[in-house]
Amino acid sequence: MRIVKNVFLKSIWVLVLPVLFAVSCKKKAYDDFYGRPATLEQPIYQQLQEKGNFKNLLAVVDKAGYKDILSAAGYWTFFAPHDSAFQVYFKEKNITSVDQLDSAACRKLVTYCLVYNAFKKERMGDYQSNIGWVPNQSFRRRTANYTGVYDGKDTTGKALKIISSNRNNNGVTFYVDADNNNKYIPCFVDNFLQAKGLTAADYNYIINRVITVLPGIDEYISGNPNYSEFKKLFDKFLINYALNPTATQKYQSINGGSAQIYTKIYNAALAFSPNNENFLKQQDNDGQSNSYTLFVPTNDVLLNYINTVLLEKYPNINSLPINVIYDFVNAHMWQSAVWPSKFKSTYNFLGEEARFDPSTNVVDKKILSNGIFYGTNKVQEANVFSSVYAKAYLDPSYTMMTSLLNQELKYQLINLNQKYTLFLVSNTALNAAGYFIDVTVSNDPNYQWRYTPPLGGTTLTGSSAMVRLLRVINTHVIPGVDIKSITGDGVAMSYAGEFVRYKANQVFAAGNVVAGVNAKSTSSKVAKNGTVYYLDAILNFSEKIVGADLILLGTPTTSPFYNFFQYLNNSSIFTKTTGDIVGVAGGTNYTIFVPDNASILQAVKDGMLPGTGPSTNRVPNFNPTTAAGKDSVNNFIYYHILNKKTVATDGVESGAFETLFKKTNGDATTVFVNNNIVNAMTLTDMFSRPAAAVYVNSNYLSNRCTIHLINNYLKFSN
Repeated sequence: MRIVKNVFLKSIWVLVLPVLFAVSCKKKAYDDFYGRPATLEQPIYQQLQEKGNFKNLLAVVDKAGYKDILSAAGYWTFFAPHDSAFQVYFKEKNITSVDQLDSAACRKLVTYCLVYNAFKKERMGDYQSNIGWVPNQSFRRRTANYTGVYDGKDTTGKALKIISSNRNNNGVTFYVDADNNNKYIPCFVDNFLQAKGLTAADYNYIINRVITVLPGIDEYISGNPNYSEFKKLFDKFLINYALNPTATQKYQSINGGSAQIYTKIYNAALAFSPNNENFLKQQDNDGQSNSYTLFVPTNDVLLNYINTVLLEKYPNINSLPINVIYDFVNAHMWQSAVWPSKFKSTYNFLGEEARFDPSTNVVDKKILSNGIFYGTNKVQEANVFSSVYAKAYLDPSYTMMTSLLNQELKYQLINLNQKYTLFLVSNTALNAAGYFIDVTVSNDPNYQWRYTPPLGGTTLTGSSAMVRLLRVINTHVIPGVDIKSITGDGVAMSYAGEFVRYKANQVFAAGNVVAGVNAKSTSSKVAKNGTVYYLDAILNFSEKIVGADLILLGTPTTSPFYNFFQYLNNSSIFTKTTGDIVGVAGGTNYTIFVPDNASILQAVKDGMLPGTGPSTNRVPNFNPTTAAGKDSVNNFIYYHILNKKTVATDGVESGAFETLFKKTNGDATTVFVNNNIVNAMTLTDMFSRPAAAVYVNSNYLSNRCTIHLINNYLKFSN
């Protein structure tokens, strides 16, 4: 039964002067205006008396000391259990009458039934927001019940007088004076359930008994030994106690003595404070419309996961990075109510759905004063612990790589809907390559890096070292592809925009080619979104000029690149001493297609390149003297270079890509690359002529560039 007391007071004056009542007519006029309207319903207490079936409740109200309050004017909603409901309650408590309840127990019952403000039934499912009523969005109401100061122990076991946080810790505020942290009572009505797409099954799944004073989440897990291991995580890593001067002064003034009151504070990194009854407090009444949810695995399940997953590489839980604890606990915390039928569509603090089966994985379910609680027989398998990222995150040998991945790539690598290949390099391998953490460099952890070239050179620190490191680390991440084996010969585009190659369990990038040192894969592991390979050396980038690699490829007279390189080497756009090519800028991506020697000879015969001799037997003129001859060489070379685009025979990217050659009117030109089949890349020029990459002489890695030998030249026109 619900009784609503809604008394409108025409005046709030409480000071009465005798002179006002000297004349009876004046008194009558006063009574007519200020007197209690005859049509106004009786106060709550009197209504309960008239009903006749609330004798136990009235006895509880008397014993709780709330008779005067409920007998006078007020603005309340009262959820009144009748005598039959009390018989059920007595049976649960193994008692026979109210006489066996003390005043404190009675006070809890009364205050938890007493809701601030008077709500008609038709409003019980509506949210009382700052801008007015929001229909069908409420299932909770704030009661007059609160815990206040209680006896407890801090994390060391020391006895304390404690008061709960009444705000979620944001790093600054965790407690607000004059807020009693009042508990909420759930109120399920049809319009709310319908608006949320919920059914009686959702309600009955959680509610299966008469509701008395509900504990908060903090109280429930503290008092249930099945979840003591989860509570230990809170106690050890996520709770502290701070002296509360205001609460101390108030407590001493009421109770005397010198007791100190401490606020129990949950870490600011958590989704919410389990002892905060006020929900998010983004609006004063937002607790009417939503609540927290906490999933907690039972002790045996939790310990097994900690030992086999979180501690696979760490010796004990105290040695784990604190962020691992934050992520694990937050994976089980929701800043919203998770209804049984909505597990797959309600997302936790990490942005992940509830990965539990309500029928098989939930062993305990409770609706509490500040949220919903589910005890489970499995953990929430968070992405950070099941993705390729986890293999670095949960291994102390890879803390440097983890730190660098966190700067740009963490939230991509933990996305289970995308595939990745991750090449892991240890702290030791990074140190061997000259990269170190140096806390003396900066107060910002993102810039605490130092690079000392192993073979000598200028030491870099701070952002300069970090930029190099990020290019290195990004080369180890292959997005969109799960390379399940690196025993064969293949190539893949890294997140850095540069290709890496692998063959016979060895991996190399352009810098490895320069140094002549490949990285070996020592082992591999499969994650939910890809494969991880552990390397014994870093994948390094090249700092050489692209032209310098063409010198190496094209100088030998037996090289299939020889004829093309001779034209390049003698062209007006090439600097022989440095390898610079005019128009090819450092830091930009390119692809260079080099026609093989036979194709260059054909281009000479076709008049696309300068030559000498009769038309039927023309031979290359690698060093033309005329301006027209020089231009034809330059244009030929430029049309064989893709501008700002790197492609390889990985079968990933196809399309019409711009070249460095511009028509006389300044328009860009393109080459169409068909790369749909791995290791079978073909090209189409401006005249729809085909050419194919010669795989055994392709995928040469250079500085942000790939070089491919092709079996035909690419024809162009101005």
